[in-house]
Amino acid sequence: MLADNLKRQGYRLVEFGEETDLLVLNTCSVTENAEKDCRYAVRKTLRHSPHAFVAVTGCYAQTGATQLQKVPGIDLIVGTQFKMNLPDYLPAPAKLQKQPEPELRHSRTIDREDFVLPGTAYSDSTRALLKIQDGCDFMCSFCLIPFARGRERSRTLDDVLREARDLAAHGYRELVLTGVNIGQYDYKGAALVDLLRELEAIPDVTRIRISSIEPTTVPPALLEQMAASTKLCHYLHLPLQSGDDGILQAMNRRYGVREYEELVKQALALMPDLGLGTDLMVGFPGEDENAFANTLTTAERLPFSYFHVFSYSSRPGTAAARLDQPIPPPVIRQRSKQLAELSRTKTLGFYQGQIGRTVPVLFEQGERDGFRTGTTANFTRVAVAAGAVEAGSIHNVTITGIMDGLAYGHPVATVLAPSHRPLL
Repeated sequence: MLADNLKRQGYRLVEFGEETDLLVLNTCSVTENAEKDCRYAVRKTLRHSPHAFVAVTGCYAQTGATQLQKVPGIDLIVGTQFKMNLPDYLPAPAKLQKQPEPELRHSRTIDREDFVLPGTAYSDSTRALLKIQDGCDFMCSFCLIPFARGRERSRTLDDVLREARDLAAHGYRELVLTGVNIGQYDYKGAALVDLLRELEAIPDVTRIRISSIEPTTVPPALLEQMAASTKLCHYLHLPLQSGDDGILQAMNRRYGVREYEELVKQALALMPDLGLGTDLMVGFPGEDENAFANTLTTAERLPFSYFHVFSYSSRPGTAAARLDQPIPPPVIRQRSKQLAELSRTKTLGFYQGQIGRTVPVLFEQGERDGFRTGTTANFTRVAVAAGAVEAGSIHNVTITGIMDGLAYGHPVATVLAPSHRPLL
């Protein structure tokens, strides 16, 4: 959306790494590595474009503004409260020049009101991200995000629908709903399931996917809507974090392993073809061998199609940063490796279960080794011969085999022809 606004002001986007006049860096602060990546991106850009104006926004700009002011080469720091107005704080393109010290647009107070967003978030994919919510009130003990993004607030229903119609009219076949805690969407009494019904009623919207959603924010009505819908993908990414109740309690998560498993059981009863992903954290303080073994056992037992594995990163200001019993880095690396290997095994098993099925696949832009890839509703990645399908089309594909983390197949019949509206 920032890029869209800047293009309307006359800027031309170039690939990262190319010579540039302006670098806008939208930062993360979930882990210490994310903050290092930010500083690296600034240094790398200034090596090839020493006169580039550098503007930093995003979560690190909110939580680490003091540290960023000490990073050489940064000209503008824009915190969360002012993020979407960043283009307004830039000099005119012809007057961009390095500053003796960075200008700071920052406030500790982040607006709690429901919000609208300027413009439309076009991308170069056949799937479009549609932001519906921001902020989080859950205060997990390891997480800095409530400090970086503020309290929960929802995007106005009319504004979500306005952008959804615009994205669909521009040829995007799938809308991916995003936010910090999207299950908490609530605009004037309209909950997430109500928003989904409104989105499904838009004729040009073909597929809708829910991104990561907290387990405790998934009511039966949402599962029932997903199961009955012809547009809502049979897919859930439910962060588990740990398979040990003691660690979950220390993390200030709002469920135990049994409650999580019951939710998964309910979802699978309604949708046997469900694609189920999760997040697992390794190395949380106090995670002894028994606690990790419980996580490993839980991850093996549940029907995940994949999981993302994260190493615990102590974040200043969080409750977990004050905990004792840190886990040695070599132990964290070994445990992460075990879980990553298990994830690959789970993905292989899930994909093998798809062999022989004929399923609709939305194909992406670009080719790889003579194949074009796409995704099914349950997030299976499928490859077919590139010449057989067009980018942006949805085809029925019969899955015939698995190799290199992809399902392979051949198209049977076109479900929906590619949209001939321009993809921006």
